Amino acid sequence: MELKKSDFWYDLPEERIAQTPAEPRDSSRLLVYHRDTKTIEHKIFRDVIDYLKAGDVLVVNRTRVLPARLYAHTLHGGAVEVLLLKRLSLDTWEVLVRPGKKCRPGVRLVINEELSLEVLSVTDSGERIVKFAYEGTFEDVLSRVGTVPLPPYIHEKLADPERYQTVYARENGSAAAPTAGLHFTPELLGRIREKGVEIAEVLLHVGLGTFRPVKEENVLDHKMHSEYYEVSEEAADIVNRAKREGRRVICVGTTSVRTVETVADERGFLHPCKGNTEIFIYPPYRFKCVDALITNFHLPESTLLMLVSALCSREEMLEAYRVAVGEGYRFFSFGDAMLVL
Repeated sequence: MELKKSDFWYDLPEERIAQTPAEPRDSSRLLVYHRDTKTIEHKIFRDVIDYLKAGDVLVVNRTRVLPARLYAHTLHGGAVEVLLLKRLSLDTWEVLVRPGKKCRPGVRLVINEELSLEVLSVTDSGERIVKFAYEGTFEDVLSRVGTVPLPPYIHEKLADPERYQTVYARENGSAAAPTAGLHFTPELLGRIREKGVEIAEVLLHVGLGTFRPVKEENVLDHKMHSEYYEVSEEAADIVNRAKREGRRVICVGTTSVRTVETVADERGFLHPCKGNTEIFIYPPYRFKCVDALITNFHLPESTLLMLVSALCSREEMLEAYRVAVGEGYRFFSFGDAMLVL
């Protein structure tokens, strides 16, 4: 049976799109969906601890959002916005530029006296491959001249850029935050650990492809974007012990799901590795490792909505979303959360 993009449409009033994060982080709302009984509970995020038990493993993504938006100008003074997408080598990146007509191969762009770049080539999909010139360490320069890019549906300026980072973010590389993790505070994580829940850290650098719409009506024709991941021996050991002992593996966010399901074998065991994943999860999908998920509410017709629908069914997930809209939940990156058990 053909799976259509329009099968994942739902109606969302614009005022339901959260423009600012909840304060404190764990005061956002939590919709709990029980797959076995098809029932819904309405809670506050810090109540998530009540649904976790000793022996559970929480898988989190330790990636940190780069200050990936740069404002440059051509040698003739024309303004160009540059968005870092993916690092290809020490000084070479794949980037998005606007306007593109000013950025043909050979063009040099200047950000400031510390940082400039040359356009090397144009990809088939219109991105640019560029080489940066700078003194010192690229990350240090970038921290001074770049700004954190917010999703296109957020129109308000963020007062504190750290609110678009998880409290456990450590490794620079993402163009967008793994937003399900934004609800955790250090105190809540401490209480979760005290309860006997283990935390396994994986890495997936989130690309801007996460916001790109599915263009093909037949979902199977959609080409997923590629994202870099790493699963350490320590993380694999934590998850594998849980699988052997029949304990639950609960992913925080769709990025953690994609990482775990990329490296899991048919028995659900993880193998330490790193690479790029283009895994596309949609119903019906048999999850090899993941038992439950903490996630935010996703855009209509998005690959992320398709992924969470695979945990139950498209009909069940759209009904849960309909309830969330009716109950006034806040949606998308700074919105409320959902626990699928």
